[in-house]
Amino acid sequence: MPPAKKAKPRTRTYDPAKTRTAVLTQYANIRTAVRTLTPDQLTLPTRLGDWTVRDLVAHVTMAVETVSRNLDRDEPAKAELALLDWPFATAARAADIAGGTHELAAGHPDRDSLNALYSLTEHRLTQRLATAPGTRRLATRTGAMTLADYLVTRTVELIVHTDDLNDAVPGLDIPYDRQALATCTRLLADTLAAKAPGGSTEVRIPPYAVVQCVEGPRHTRGTPPNVVETDPLTWIRLATGRVTWTDALDKAQASASGERADLGDLLPLMS
Repeated sequence: MPPAKKAKPRTRTYDPAKTRTAVLTQYANIRTAVRTLTPDQLTLPTRLGDWTVRDLVAHVTMAVETVSRNLDRDEPAKAELALLDWPFATAARAADIAGGTHELAAGHPDRDSLNALYSLTEHRLTQRLATAPGTRRLATRTGAMTLADYLVTRTVELIVHTDDLNDAVPGLDIPYDRQALATCTRLLADTLAAKAPGGSTEVRIPPYAVVQCVEGPRHTRGTPPNVVETDPLTWIRLATGRVTWTDALDKAQASASGERADLGDLLPLMS
């Protein structure tokens, strides 16, 4: 019997207008919370190594300002980086990002200066997005991408760091825009399918995503023999290394059934 063919990950499409609104909304949610942070809260540690809340707050503006900055640059001749390539391309820039984050935070030491930075970043982003089409190509540091695709990646940055801030500051409770959370969840789910192509395991992240992955006999009907299920925020934490696979199972934040339902060796997808 010939070996089963690997299932190719489905190429998902995103509504550019909804993605733009999601990015602007989630950024505004974070900006509103930053206005409330006290000097003591800005110095709190985060789960991101030596980053303080101040560092993390500054980094969020970097993640958004890169859209405006790339729109200011000359347009590259062609897009080189597909959307599903982006999660795998970020690790190489981790040290550079950390250095830029610490430098930016040092230049904005208090809430007033951070609020001014957030205001300027939001103004530039809103202005630049008002006239730029989704097909506009950007010369990003991870590779040339379309604006529409790059904005999808910004939902990952904003949702992941919203969760980081909520974890670091008790009671902060920054809300998650539904569209931004859905987009982030779907991109990271599709990244898993790209990393481990196949059809033997079904990963369910209700209400936003279901993907097939992992080599083996392909499921076609009835109850799948290998099933993983978790909620969107737990999935995002697993995919980005905020939570380990073992801890998620031990704390009943994720469930896994079947011999091919162990995702421990595939996670995290980004770190």
